[in-house]
Amino acid sequence: MFDFRITHNQKNKKYRTGIFSTPHGKIETPVFMPVGTKASVKTLSPDDLNEIDAEIILSNTYHLFLRPGESVVKKMGGLHKWMNFNKPILTDSGGFQIFSLAEEKSFTKNKDFKTQVKITEEGVKFKSFIDGQTHFLTPEKVIQIEHDLGADIIMAFDECASAQKTKKYYEESMLRTHRWLERCTKEHEKLSKKKSKKSLPQALFGIVQGGLFKDLRIKSAKFINAQNLPGNAIGGLSVGESREKMHEMIETVIPYLDDNKPRYLMGVGTPEDLFECVERGIDMFDCVHPTRMARHGSFWNLNGRHSIKKSEYKLDKTTLQKSCKCYTCKNFSRSYLRHLIFENEILGLRLMTIHNLHFLLELMREIRDSIKKNKFESFKKTFMNKFEHIEKIVEEKYKQKDRKKKPKMKVSGKSVFTLQRLIARPIKFKKK
Repeated sequence: MFDFRITHNQKNKKYRTGIFSTPHGKIETPVFMPVGTKASVKTLSPDDLNEIDAEIILSNTYHLFLRPGESVVKKMGGLHKWMNFNKPILTDSGGFQIFSLAEEKSFTKNKDFKTQVKITEEGVKFKSFIDGQTHFLTPEKVIQIEHDLGADIIMAFDECASAQKTKKYYEESMLRTHRWLERCTKEHEKLSKKKSKKSLPQALFGIVQGGLFKDLRIKSAKFINAQNLPGNAIGGLSVGESREKMHEMIETVIPYLDDNKPRYLMGVGTPEDLFECVERGIDMFDCVHPTRMARHGSFWNLNGRHSIKKSEYKLDKTTLQKSCKCYTCKNFSRSYLRHLIFENEILGLRLMTIHNLHFLLELMREIRDSIKKNKFESFKKTFMNKFEHIEKIVEEKYKQKDRKKKPKMKVSGKSVFTLQRLIARPIKFKKK
């Protein structure tokens, strides 16, 4: 039922196109997965997702476990039926969320706050960010939850260690993640055998960890690859390290992962990252960036990233991107979208989200086409020459703005988990 077939590659190049077959359809890779953390891509309906041609979406086990609970989803027929989304779905195990939300709380609320996460060999004890209730998740329990949710692709339970940890801790964490994967695999196989013939199979992916240490990453990649699962993921990146360091870790890991299995880079999805990581051999991506940007009034077009709140758009009759064929750009001006965002209208959030996701998904289609035509590198150069220039201007504005601010608290390594929430922050302009 699960099969990955490479459809095009080039000699001595890492990038390729492929098709990953699942019970709910085929996925063309490289692919970007819109994030529907709580069984919903924020502000969008299943029809919207089909209209922008999303091939697969991601939901999160941690959030759905806390509310409404996996038993509710199971009783309602599983995620696909409950959401009325009939294409492939992937569920993250929730490991990142357990650790990141605890770190974020300890950083933002009280510098002396004792983390509410306790890690043992057996599993993880933590307090819910919703109501403070204590929960205990084991690798077996996570797989049981993911089976009840019923996604096509399920991720193994892992620890995403925070940046301030020592190399010794990273190694201990990595080895524990490996042992947890063995337990996840055993539980997955046991539950799969118990399923009725009518039940659809699920594919378990393992996750490479090891922080920013090459030797640990290589050791982890070798172990994960040896499990011979349907696909392999790279976790623990895009959590505050530089792009250069992230690229270095990808280049370190890729040679040790099976070419005939899809490679999933977790939590990454800006236009620049898509090009750079596809070039290094990544097949699957997910990120909240396009939806979070939209909710803050920011959008992408071929010239880079922009804020719709700029005063210059108040009487602007043009669309977000002249050549864009999304619903938003076919029907609405920048002037109207600016008004909606300033008034916090739900329609504005929806229209901006439609555009940003359409932009990214269309970019992925163009990347696939360029690979098939042996023109990937020239396409990347043409796109990034124009796009990067604008990005650098935006980044410089951030730097100038940040220099004027006096931080109220010192940023330590504990804050790296908050960076993903801050990265989509728009430049604020005064309303005129």
